[in-house]
Amino acid sequence: MGKVYTTYGIGTAILLIAYFLLTKLIGLHQYPILSAANGVIIGGGIFFALKKFKAVNTDFQYQVGFQLGLFTGGLATIIFSSFMAIYIFMIDTQFAKAVLDSWNLNFNKGSLILIISLVIMGFSTTFILTLSFMQLLKESWNQKRQ
Repeated sequence: MGKVYTTYGIGTAILLIAYFLLTKLIGLHQYPILSAANGVIIGGGIFFALKKFKAVNTDFQYQVGFQLGLFTGGLATIIFSSFMAIYIFMIDTQFAKAVLDSWNLNFNKGSLILIISLVIMGFSTTFILTLSFMQLLKESWNQKRQ
């Protein structure tokens, strides 16, 4: 299980970083609505990790699949959030101010709130998508007709 979630978690994080850099290249990285595609990317990584694990293992248990989904999305979230923290605090310090200005907040806006929001959104997306995919991939307990 460790090899599957590590491979797919790192791969998902690389895709998230590549998507962010692509939007940066185009000049659309300051629009938070485009981060909705992050959910699709994380969902794809979790789904393909679960499919791979189920194909390799004959005994696919719900608990193990659920852990695999959480670990895959969690690893991708941690790596992507670390990249964004480096990007926000060291590379483009005006990026966080531009994004937070679009939120129309009336208090002292720090860059850390953007990283915290990113982590919370990543983990909540991971949890919900793992629950959803496990409903699709779990073994049925219904008896087979004879």
